[in-house]
Formats: sequence, structure tokens, C-alpha cells
Amino acid sequence: MGEKIILLYSGGLDTSVICRWLAERGNEIVCFAGDVGQREDWVALKKKALASGASKVVVADLRERFVRDFVFPAIRMNAIYEGRYLLGTSLARPCIAQAMLEVAKKERASVFAHGATGKGNDQVRFELAAAALAPSLKVFAPWRDREFLAEFKGRSDAIAYARKFKIPVKATLAKPWSSDENLLHISFEAGMLEDPSARPLADMFELTCDPRKAPNQPERVTLAFHQGFPTAINGKKLTPAKLLAEANRLAGRHGVGRVDIVESRYVGMKSRGVYETPGGTILLAAHRDLEGLTLDRDLMNLRDSLIPRIAANIYNGYWFSEEMTAINALVEVSQRQVSGQVTLELYKGGLIPIGRQSPSSLYDHRVASMEDDGGAYDQTLATGFISLHGLPLRAQARRAALAAKDKNRSPRKGR
Repeated sequence: MGEKIILLYSGGLDTSVICRWLAERGNEIVCFAGDVGQREDWVALKKKALASGASKVVVADLRERFVRDFVFPAIRMNAIYEGRYLLGTSLARPCIAQAMLEVAKKERASVFAHGATGKGNDQVRFELAAAALAPSLKVFAPWRDREFLAEFKGRSDAIAYARKFKIPVKATLAKPWSSDENLLHISFEAGMLEDPSARPLADMFELTCDPRKAPNQPERVTLAFHQGFPTAINGKKLTPAKLLAEANRLAGRHGVGRVDIVESRYVGMKSRGVYETPGGTILLAAHRDLEGLTLDRDLMNLRDSLIPRIAANIYNGYWFSEEMTAINALVEVSQRQVSGQVTLELYKGGLIPIGRQSPSSLYDHRVASMEDDGGAYDQTLATGFISLHGLPLRAQARRAALAAKDKNRSPRKGR
């Protein structure tokens, strides 16, 4: 090939082998890794990439960018995929791709490569981000390349190749699952989890306490928002990354945020995933609760009708699409008044909102009160309100009665 290639590098077996394989074919490899909060020895990763054939290694600290520009905007949208998945990996990929493409431009790379498999969603997310942000950059996906696949038919071939070139990769032929971590979540898939009926092992979980072993006393957590963005936790203002980390700590010790689902991958198959998203779970719940106090009903319904579309766009890799730009404009308007705070009670894997307040509240105690409201609400007006809204239902009932009458009048065949 003989080109300058920027490789999305994780430090694992696959990308280390890909790095050497590409270098052996006369390419100059710049490895890029994005720190989105995964617990990683970055010094060791750099050494590993250089030992694998890279000429340069760039590690970008993306923690604040990830939470500020991707996680918190998704919270504002109440983005949740198929009703349960908080999109931890889906949000990290466009963040990493965006930063990688910035480095690719600076390094004047002509190709970007990644180690995503041909069965997963990440290949789509990375390449759609490149299509939107750097359309002239060529893409090389080894796990879809026939020459690469002819040499590496499985994990055992990759391990043998790593040993041949003395690539310092710790890998075994058997692993009970694979995981991916960032500040929003840890995801687990593959291995034993490919059996949808198999219960995850207790020692798999890393961010959350077993709810059965969580503290026996509930804990209250107060989350503050400004125009839909989280700003403080328990009265303490923190940067986005630090706020999410603290939310993870508090929710995790109460076992909040575990999800075990079979989801619909964009490439067409069903896939089983297990997720830990403690901080994101309480942030989303608090944000949703605050909207109940501050958002007009019809505006909320309009935005809610878009949630499945928003989540699908994020999951499928369309973060940088014009459709998402348009949706963001609507969300921006919807969140102007979503400021205030919500108190949640965490206990044994569950959470309950127990109080909320906002300077932009639409709640009027005089109108809502069941006691004497001093004339703030004239209950007699409800008679006309109900009568008018009942007109379509009465019309439908008359039509149904007439249809039944006509049916009874019609002669029966066969007599």
C-alpha cells in the first residue's frame, strides 16, 4: 500500500496485530487512542503500539469533551435506545472519531484504519463519522479485507502472529466475555454472553455493587441542571467529566444502572449486551423528572415523539448528520426553561425521585390544590371542556350503533 495510515488503536490483540500487518506492507502507521475514561495504562499502550510497528502514537484526553459534547447533550434529549440502553459506546465512537480525524488532518494521513469487526455497529459509526467530517479520507477495515481474512481466520491466528513478531499482547484463546469502558458505562458482550439465557457471572460487574449487597439505608442525591445540562451534584459544581464520575460513584455503590438486554444491531442481527451505567441512569431520571415540572405538555410530547429517532441516529452512527443538527435545534429550544434541581433516593438497585424545584416551574399550587383555591380555577368550566372533547366519541358511538343496526337488518344467506 505504501501510505500514511492513522489507526484507531485500543492496545488490544486485534489492533496491535493490524498495526504490524499494515507496517509490514510498507505503510507508515500513526496510532491514535482516545481517553474517554477507560482505565488504561497509557504509557504501556504507547510502548505496545511502537513495538507493534507504529512510527508515532497520539493519545488524546477526551474525557471532558466526551461528557460535555456528547453525553450531556444526549441526556438533554432523553436519548435511550429500545427503551433501555443509554448509548454509552454509541456516544463514545463519534467523539473518538472526531478527535482522530483532527489528528489525521494534522498528520496528513491519506487512510484511516480501524479494528471493528464486520458484524458490529462500530465499523458503521467510525466510517459514517469520517464520511461526514473527512469525506476524502480513504478507509481500510481489515476485518472486511479478503487478504487479511485469509491470514487471520480466528483469534488463534492473531495470537500466533503476535508471538511471531514479539508483540507484547496479553491474550488467551478462551475469555468469558469482552468489555468496553468509558466514563458513561461499561459494556459486556460475546463469550458466554452469546447465550441469551446465561446469567452473567457475579464477578463480571465493575462499576456497580450487587444490589442485594448494597447499603441497607437509602441515600439521597440532589442533581442540579441549567437549561437541561447537569451542573452540580449534592450542591457541588463540577466539570462535566468530574460530575459524571461522582454520579457513577454514588449510584454504583447502590447497585443502580445494570441492564441486560437483547438489542437490534444496525447491521441486522440481534445481539445480547450487558451494561453498567450508574451515573447516566440517575442523571437521565433526574432530567426527565425536572422536565415534568418545567416543560409544556405539547412541547414535551413533540420532543418525546422524536426520542426513538434520536436514539436510533446515535446508535447507528449518524451523530454528525444534518438530521441530528435539526433535532438539536428543537432540543435547544425545548431546554431553555429546564433549570432547577431534583432529589433522588437510591436504594438496592432502584431510584425514586422524591422532590424537585425550579425557578421556571409551570406548577401553580393555587390551581392544582384540592383545597380552596380562592377562585384560581373555576371547576364549572370543566363541564363544557369534557362535553366538547366528548363530541368525537359520541359521533363514533352513533356510527357504530347505526352499523350494527344495518347489519341486523340485512338478510342472512343460506336461509
